[in-house]
Amino acid sequence: MDKRGSLRQGPVSLATVAAQAGVSVATVSRIVNGETRRASAATVERVQTIVTALGYRPNHVGRTLRRRESRIVAMLSPNLDNPAMAAIAASVETALRSAGYVMILCDTHDRADLQDEYLHAMRSQVVQGYIVVNAVRSEALAALVARGDPVVFVGRRNPAGGGSYIGIDNRRAGADAADFLWDLGIRDLAAVYPTQGSSATRDRVGGFVDRLVELGLPYDAIRLAEAPGLSHLEVGYRASQGLVQGQSWPKGLFCPSDLMAYGTYRLASETGVRIPQDTRVVGVDDNALNSWIAPWLTSVRIPYGEFGAKVVRNLQALWMGETPSELLLPHELIVR
Repeated sequence: MDKRGSLRQGPVSLATVAAQAGVSVATVSRIVNGETRRASAATVERVQTIVTALGYRPNHVGRTLRRRESRIVAMLSPNLDNPAMAAIAASVETALRSAGYVMILCDTHDRADLQDEYLHAMRSQVVQGYIVVNAVRSEALAALVARGDPVVFVGRRNPAGGGSYIGIDNRRAGADAADFLWDLGIRDLAAVYPTQGSSATRDRVGGFVDRLVELGLPYDAIRLAEAPGLSHLEVGYRASQGLVQGQSWPKGLFCPSDLMAYGTYRLASETGVRIPQDTRVVGVDDNALNSWIAPWLTSVRIPYGEFGAKVVRNLQALWMGETPSELLLPHELIVR
């Protein structure tokens, strides 16, 4: 019995709320699910007042199980302490929220086992789609793609090839860095990179080296050094140690991420080398920290702020049954 002394006739339906509010069932459904942009403020207030008065409670779990769909999208990303990864996550979350979705964010730490663990967990939650940033090859990922689940790859392509992808032309980014240093008249050139390099870092360094060879620098004259580890800060530091061990610092140095450039800068400071006076360094990302802590760093700017809208658009296309597509966003060399 309710407060008015009458017997309840069972759960209140959307149709009952719609009838009392004088709007369609679809309008009520959107409002109770948080999509209020398509209704006037007065309509939203009226519907919410009636929902409260009638005690309507949307059955999100039941609807999800019946339709095998939800308003939840899972995003898997490695190393969220990396400003570039954080920027992608922020951009995607904003775009998903604007489209009426909730994002679950998982940090894979660049580990295949963690990536699989999260993929299994998210599937049990009946998420509507997946966004995998800098994916690594793994069993659960291969199974997800084989099932045809909606997944958008960001930053790195699907390790097995194919699928929906959003990123930049990484080889072109490396070539742009080579052109910049070459145009400065620098011929003593080098690059550092991680031993466990992803397709993105490999393509950036490959584009850098190939462009220098095209410009006339012998391949053997390009100094290359690698270091193990998942932290790009440590990789930059350790690879630079190997690069200059028993040798002078190069006049121009390419790092396939800004964090690697920061590691390089740390070693240069410890050894009395001035950057950029003695060595010009070019990184990739141009994250927001550069204008505060790295005014010495020329960097390839990746438009991470634009990723979110593109990711959501690709997801929506997959939900509509369209063929997975690849989108390369423009990058820009920011000279400092």
